[in-house]
Amino acid sequence: MVTPMTDLTGRAAVVTGASLGIGYAIAGELLDRGASVTITGRKPDQLADAAARLVADHAGGDEGRVLAVPGNAGSAESREQTVARTVETFGSLDILINNAGINPVYGPLVGADLDAVRKIFDTNVVAALGFVQLAHKAWMAEHGGAIVNVASIAGLRSTGVIAAYGASKAALIRLTEELAFQLGPGIRVNAVAPGVVKTKFATALYAHGEEQVAQGYPMKRLGAPTDVAKLVGFLVSDDASWITGETVRVDGGLLATGSAS
Repeated sequence: MVTPMTDLTGRAAVVTGASLGIGYAIAGELLDRGASVTITGRKPDQLADAAARLVADHAGGDEGRVLAVPGNAGSAESREQTVARTVETFGSLDILINNAGINPVYGPLVGADLDAVRKIFDTNVVAALGFVQLAHKAWMAEHGGAIVNVASIAGLRSTGVIAAYGASKAALIRLTEELAFQLGPGIRVNAVAPGVVKTKFATALYAHGEEQVAQGYPMKRLGAPTDVAKLVGFLVSDDASWITGETVRVDGGLLATGSAS
């Protein structure tokens, strides 16, 4: 049973990058807890399909609780439209989940294409700040709210493989701390740092052998999108009312006691 404090009924959320994977699971979790949810994504058809599944599987068939706004998180116009339509449709914007992220660059930084690195930071960091600024102006400055940024354990330790992505997630973690300092007490800002989660986005990290990768994790399995979603649901709820500025690892114990390289 959902307890009264974790119940999000009457609150409105924006989840970016929610067509698939972790973002989709977070949207479903927030709907399960009673929130109304706006989802964003770059591919309109994929986003519409995600919205239909969320309505059927998590919103009890209530189409009025799910709003799909196609757009690129890196576009200022798309961000503005997402926030404006959310407040117009639901009457508030109480929860912001910055989940959209890209990683077109693998390997050593000394050979990385700088334009691609700029794009990573623009989508993974600058766009997240852009959404925060808009949410603050449109609703949260006056009414308060909760923000969760989806970071990564790659932002907490070096990998050598997804180095540019990891650097952007380290910046996102630092951004989370600074925003928590500046926006409290009315707005709480936290981050989650997943390990390898079984999604299309992360396939390259375990395609060579899922069982082999999982052996480095004390839990002996890779993450599922719902593992992250459950944590996010807690962090935006009133049960987490004294938690802000934190980056919570959800990595099957990898950074604390694991051995994967």
